[in-house]
Amino acid sequence: MPTSGWKTAAKASAAAVVAGSSAGTASWALYNYLMGQATAARGVIGRNVAKPPEADGIYTAGCEAPERWRLGAEFDIHLMIFGDSTAAGVGCAVADEVPGVLLARGLAEETGKRIWLSTKAIGGATSKGLKGQVDAMFIAGPPPDAAVILVGANDVTAKNSVHASARRLGDAVARLRKAGAVVVVGTCPDLGVVTAIPQPLRSVVREWGHRLARAQAAAVLRAGGHPVALADLLAPEFLAAPDTMFSADHFHPSAAGYELAAQQLLPVLATALGEWEGGPLPELPEVSEAAESRRAVARITEAANRFLWRRDTERRASRGEPGTDQVAPEPTSGVLKIVDDRRRRQRAASAT
Repeated sequence: MPTSGWKTAAKASAAAVVAGSSAGTASWALYNYLMGQATAARGVIGRNVAKPPEADGIYTAGCEAPERWRLGAEFDIHLMIFGDSTAAGVGCAVADEVPGVLLARGLAEETGKRIWLSTKAIGGATSKGLKGQVDAMFIAGPPPDAAVILVGANDVTAKNSVHASARRLGDAVARLRKAGAVVVVGTCPDLGVVTAIPQPLRSVVREWGHRLARAQAAAVLRAGGHPVALADLLAPEFLAAPDTMFSADHFHPSAAGYELAAQQLLPVLATALGEWEGGPLPELPEVSEAAESRRAVARITEAANRFLWRRDTERRASRGEPGTDQVAPEPTSGVLKIVDDRRRRQRAASAT
């Protein structure tokens, strides 16, 4: 992601947060604050220009290395990967960690068939680049049997229109479906677990990401594809063990993070191909509970609850009442309960 993307995100963040405010000085201060946060985040994340490991070839069950593709080579299923740096495998050290390879190996093990993997994904791509990737596919040869698309995070950081981004994705899916390919799309991940992005900017881009993911899912379904909500990619493991789940740039997944994503995508992909025998499909949420718990409202509510509990404890202790050494498991304020209940209802409504 180029630096300009973060500047745009910060500028739009300020506009969104201070919309309707008549306090010009405060608005300017908040704008500068978010711009500073974007610069700091960009400094931590940097720009990963490393070329992902070469991963294309023909995969078979139990193979240590893929067969190099050559004209006339035999294969049963052609799998093609489109999208951004996560689709290409930026952050991976070796080819075996690349998500396309994980999916190709998984399909080979599940089906016993020869899987030809080819990759069109490009690091830094947004939904605007999907048309060119699909064009390149048609120029290079016949369409694949199955396509996996991972895209969205760069649309958020570049602050591309949610509607336009989803429409472009839907157009790419429709073209691939018309050509006879099964299409599985990993929708925009939850950026709320990328701790290199400071608050409140992180909450802003997180909300954009969820809006985009919902719009993407609708567009993919209309086009005949299969959306997979990648909230589980940003599951509690990412917050509990960021050194393990994130790569060195603190933004792209590590080998463990990519494996977690592939575990979600593979059953959907194999089922769409009529090849899944691994049991019932998991129910994948659209919102990461781990990221949800780190929202500003949740943290403020938790802090207020602790303050009110301490005040109640001190008051009861001064009166000599028993049980003052116990931690209150629930909010002690009716107002905070209302806020908490409202937040739960909003989350439930957004998931339906």
